[in-house]
Amino acid sequence: MTDKELENLSFEEAMAKLETIVTKLESGDVPLESALTNFQEGMLLSKYCQDTLNNAERTLTKMISPDGTVQDFEETK
Repeated sequence: MTDKELENLSFEEAMAKLETIVTKLESGDVPLESALTNFQEGMLLSKYCQDTLNNAERTLTKMISPDGTVQDFEETK
């Protein structure tokens, strides 16, 4: 999976692909070469999903002021 392919995936699509890979690897019916390729792709998807969640958390943190009120997002950019 290339960086370009990752960029074109939504978070939900990446999670679905990751879940499919995990299920496939957990089954134990994957040849070693395929398992390694799947593991590598799964790690890329996992990092992409984690980065996406971290970015969302940073955005929410910017939107919520210290007193707990929600700011207009346009003001926080």
